[in-house]
Parts: sequence; structure tokens; C-alpha cells
Amino acid sequence: MSKSKTTFFCRSCGFESPKWIGKCPGCNQWNTFSEELKPSKSVTAWKKSGRKIAEPKPIQSIETAEVQRLQLSDDELNLILGGGLVPGAMVLLGGEPGIGKSTLLLQVALRTPIKTLYVSGEESDTQIKLRAERLGIHTDQCNILTETLLENILDAVEREMPELLIVDSIQTLYSEQLEATPGSISQIRECTGKLLQFAKENDVPVFLIGHITKDGSIAGPKILEHMVDTVLQFEGDRHHAYRIVRTLKNRFGGTQELGIYEMNGNGLNAVKNPSEIWLAQREEVLSGIGVAVVLEGVRPLLLETQALVSTAVYGTPQRSATGFDLRRLNMLLAVLEKRCGFRLGQQDVFVNLAGGMRLEDPALDLSLCAAIMSSFYNQPLPTKCVFSAEIGLSGEVRAVQRVEQRIAEAQKLGFEEIIVSKYNKIQSGNHSGIKVHTFARIEEVFSWLFG
Repeated sequence: MSKSKTTFFCRSCGFESPKWIGKCPGCNQWNTFSEELKPSKSVTAWKKSGRKIAEPKPIQSIETAEVQRLQLSDDELNLILGGGLVPGAMVLLGGEPGIGKSTLLLQVALRTPIKTLYVSGEESDTQIKLRAERLGIHTDQCNILTETLLENILDAVEREMPELLIVDSIQTLYSEQLEATPGSISQIRECTGKLLQFAKENDVPVFLIGHITKDGSIAGPKILEHMVDTVLQFEGDRHHAYRIVRTLKNRFGGTQELGIYEMNGNGLNAVKNPSEIWLAQREEVLSGIGVAVVLEGVRPLLLETQALVSTAVYGTPQRSATGFDLRRLNMLLAVLEKRCGFRLGQQDVFVNLAGGMRLEDPALDLSLCAAIMSSFYNQPLPTKCVFSAEIGLSGEVRAVQRVEQRIAEAQKLGFEEIIVSKYNKIQSGNHSGIKVHTFARIEEVFSWLFG
């Protein structure tokens, strides 16, 4: 019996090497190579029989038509996908175990009034039925298939010809034509490639559920994210009710959108107005708390920023940020000390974005700075005032985009004052229910707040 040939694949970019090497020449990452059985060329080659051969054509001769997107039953998913699901698109949904990936897509399969095939390689059909009963959804448009062999799945798909295919999960599938184990790089790449070929040739959208590694990235080769059209990241704490779906990649829309859900006994329910949830319900006015108006995609959100400043017990002051970039926090503290004269070198500084959010909107800067100084002075900020501006290294209050939309959101939630940059172009007369304060320097803001 001949010895099986092995090769080494990079888990990050899929680079193939005949021997193990420490640094990948393709992506320059260290210690990413794993040994696997090498598939034969005859197995991995695509079957040419029955396939339409494409011919090159001038770009001017290509006719364009408006794509009719498939509207799912979930408005949040429609939003983050760019207005619906494009026919033939392949969407990869990643997230931690137990976060609710299977529940979310099972809801979509049961509620969307189209013929759907839900393929599960992790649960039995009885377990899926019990979850569907807990969701309280009854439909005859969804078929369940519990299978992990790719060839059997493709045979069932050809017989059923569903309008939507959901696979849970891609790491459990394997092809009998490869000797590698399920979840290996070659198996994931082969199974994804054949599912992608089916999706494109038949204009059937496919949802793939993917596991993630300890560092939060989707398990498998990085080429998996390059092959699919859209990558969604499902985030949240399993011990809290709220879940967030972010768009990491989208060939048919923007990547700034955000979907917010609340997990309860009936499944995942979309949160229509998350600003009201993330604003803390307090019986008394406290120091170190500010409210920022941020923008995620086209959606304005009001988020509570919290800060705690205390005297450092040890020699080196602590700097901690939850939901905010720690390097940017250090930059803001340096600006406060250099431009405003506040001595924070011997103070511990902790900041937190309430509700478990992680944002990168620069409009958070002014609210965080105000919360830090409020905790430093132990003086509360005005309760009906919100902030939305970026802070530069020279202490200038910089303008942010779509300020009119931010002001309107703050006004809708009952706030009476908002502080923005002087350089924002604000249309006068459009915001009669809220007073807009404009400043050019951060020193002017603190003089107005603390006197």
C-alpha cells in the first residue's frame, strides 16, 4: 500500500507548502501551517461536462438589469445585507458557540415564505423540531436535512431545488473524495467551493454558519472569507440578552451597518430603537457619565459613555477601556493634559461603553473626554445634554458626518442640548426643539461645562 502524500497549508491565507515553514510567504504570518493529506488533482478538478463555457465579451456589450433582492422576514438582516439577499449570494455568519447563530437562521428559514432547505451537521432533526416549537413558528415551506457528507447534500439540493439554502455549519461538512478530516483546511475549501458553484449556477442564495477561533476570527483558512460574498459577525455575551450582527464584508452593499437583537424565550427579536435600551435608567444624577450620538452605517445611536478617575495606588497608573480603543484613550488623555492643563499622570482612568458595545466612531471622543473630567471633578454633566464631535491632537473640536441626522435622533429621544463642532454646517431652523452648542476648542467646552 502506497504511503499517503501530505502537504502543509497556511490557516490564514491557504498558501500550500511541501514542508513546514515558520513564516508564511503568502501572508507573512508566523506558525500558521498545518499538515494535511494532499488531495489528488483529479479529485479537485471541476467537472466540465454539462457546464456552460463563458466567452469573453466587450464591457460595452454587457447589459445591466436591476437585481431583485430576496426580502427576508428579518428587517435587521435585510438592512445589514444592503436591502435584501441577492440571488446566488453566499453569506457566511460567524460567532461564538451558543450566541444564537442557528436560532437566527432557523427563524429566517421558518418565517420567510419561500422554499428553504436547512442542512444541519451538528443537531438531529428532533432537536431542530424542538427549537422550532419553542420559537412558536409553523410552516410547510422549510425542509430539514441532517447530513454531513457533501455529495449527499448536493444530491438532495438538486432534487429539492430550494429558493434558499442554509448550512449549519461549514466546518462539519466533508467530501468523500478527500481523505482529510472534517474541519480541515482542504475539506472546508472544497466544500465551500462546490456550494459556491451551485449558488452561482442556480442563483440560489446560501447561508453558511461558521465557527470562530479563540481570537475571534472565523475558523478555517482565510480564503474562506475571500470566497464568500458577505461575511457577518454575530457578537454579544451569552449571559446578556442583546446580540449584535456586524457586516465585515459585503460585495452587494456597505460594511457599516449594524443589526441589534434581543434574546428571549421566543428566540431573537429585532430591537427597533436601541438608543432607549442603552441609556441607563438612573434614579440620581451621577458623575462620570456622558451620552454620545454615534453613527453605525446609516443608523444614529445614543450611547452612554462611562468614566472613572481615581488616584493611582501603585506606581504606574492604570488605563483600561471596554468597548473603546485603548490607544485612542491614551491619545485623548494626552490631549487633556497638554492642551487643557489637567494632570492625569497619577490617576487611574477606566472607560466603558454601556451595553457591551464596541464602536470606532470618532464622535465618541468629546463625550468620553467630558465623562473623564466629570469623574475627575466629581461633578455631573447636564442630564439633558449629549455630545457628538471628534477631538484632534491640537485640542480642536472636529466636525463629524451627518450631524443633522444625529441632532434629530437626540431631539427625538427628549434631549434638550447637544454639543457639536463649530465647523459642522448646521441648517438653522430645523431643530427648534433642541439647542445646538458649537465650539471650536476643547477648552471652550470644559469652560462651558464646569465654569
